[in-house]
Amino acid sequence: MRVAILAPALALRAGLHALLSAAAETNRSFEVVYEGASLDEFASDAPDVDVVLIAAEAVEATTLQRSLRQTEGQLAALILSDAPQELAQTLVTLPLRGWGVLPFDVSAEELQAGMRAVYEGLCVGAPALFAMLQKAAARPLAANSDEYPMIEPLTERESQVLQLLARGLANKQIGLTLGISEHTVKFHLSSIYTKLGTTNRAETVRAGMQRGLIAL
Repeated sequence: MRVAILAPALALRAGLHALLSAAAETNRSFEVVYEGASLDEFASDAPDVDVVLIAAEAVEATTLQRSLRQTEGQLAALILSDAPQELAQTLVTLPLRGWGVLPFDVSAEELQAGMRAVYEGLCVGAPALFAMLQKAAARPLAANSDEYPMIEPLTERESQVLQLLARGLANKQIGLTLGISEHTVKFHLSSIYTKLGTTNRAETVRAGMQRGLIAL
């Protein structure tokens, strides 16, 4: 597994590298091939990595959107933060292979498990974090019950795509799960956006949950 470590302080990068090295003593699966101070720096250099490990100080939600929205399921991200809500709400909208948010006091074993999980396409975080995301997605519409007008019903395949989208899967993962091409997944997503009147993944999941189209 090729890893990039992003943290503004050299000492913090060294500490995270040491945690991965300690975890790798029993299973040498982590190869740190890039270290940098910020996600912008990483995006500019465009190194070939599988998982990017980010200290929260090196990234903001807007930077995540700008730098990772074109990954198309090829990259996984694990962020260390003690205030994960905003970052998680952004991560769930991005086409990542997998993503996670863990606290800064994570142990070497926990970091190892988290890195492997996001690499395998899973989402990682405290139960309270996912409860918050689910609550935010299901929150009743405040002002206009027609915020997401249903133009026409979803097809069976579109419903399957929407369900997998709500689980945080990237386009490539959805295609592999359903046995269809990534191009076909994009076609279905475009149709879902049109039918639900949405413009992005998070908004689409929220609309689907509010209309009872996603099984919790």
